[in-house]
Amino acid sequence: MLHTKSESDVTSLATSSPSRSSPKRAAYFVQSPSRDSHDGDKSSSMQPTPNFNSPMESPSHPSYGRHSRNSSSSRFSGIFRSSSGRKGGKRRNDKGWPECNVIVEEGDYDDENRFTRRYQALIALLGFIVLFTVFCLIIWGAARPFKAEVTVKSLAVNNIFVGMGPDFTGVPTNMLTVNGTLRLSIYNPATFFGIRVSSTPVDLIYSDVVVATGQLKKYFQPRKSHRIVLVNLEGLRVPLYGAGSAIIETKTGGYQVPLDLKFEIRSRGDVVGKLVTTRHRRHISCSLVIDTVKSKPIKFKKNSCDYR
Repeated sequence: MLHTKSESDVTSLATSSPSRSSPKRAAYFVQSPSRDSHDGDKSSSMQPTPNFNSPMESPSHPSYGRHSRNSSSSRFSGIFRSSSGRKGGKRRNDKGWPECNVIVEEGDYDDENRFTRRYQALIALLGFIVLFTVFCLIIWGAARPFKAEVTVKSLAVNNIFVGMGPDFTGVPTNMLTVNGTLRLSIYNPATFFGIRVSSTPVDLIYSDVVVATGQLKKYFQPRKSHRIVLVNLEGLRVPLYGAGSAIIETKTGGYQVPLDLKFEIRSRGDVVGKLVTTRHRRHISCSLVIDTVKSKPIKFKKNSCDYR
């Protein structure tokens, strides 16, 4: 048998049924940061969460309203803000994410590469210097045996006079005047470099007294070449003092004067510019006798001179 419930009964059942069917929910609190936490404020607020009497009012039920979207966004932003407040106020990018400080170590890497490049350049430079030095030593050793070959050919006496006369102090003594031309042959045997030839004074000596002297002009001689050079010797009214007694008078009315010819030939070869050079010296000494009556040139044989 159906009984019709009145409107008052339905209302009383609706108000009384929740108290009987569901236990009373205990209040709990959710800690959320305040809106000013992103400014560095570390304070937080404690808000009580009210009891909900129906599933529709429960927080677990999805809500599509504007209030739910605002509350969720504020919750998530509050989490990052609170963490930023605890970390000392980190800066954030445009999307709200905290910015991290990236440690850049490229400086040390670049310094290491720069040091490595300098070290390699130094090694290359030292290696080049060593190789170039070895090369120069090899070239110098190969060029060392090539010495200039000098040969005394002849001496033409243009004028010679022996007589008495005063010296520069007025003391009377024997005087000697000599004027002649010395002829030399010089050969450069080097196959890959030329030489520069010069000499010390070329002296005609009578009993340790220089009676005539000359000088070879410096010149350049190419490789593998011969050259004839002339040196003018001249001595005017040279006092002989006590040495003049050794001059012998000939039967023809002239004089025979024993002389010594002494000089030194110097040669310098530029093998690799001025970095590698070879230097040689050849000391030459010859003995001769000049007859004041004869005018023919005096020719020298190979054994007439000493070449050292």
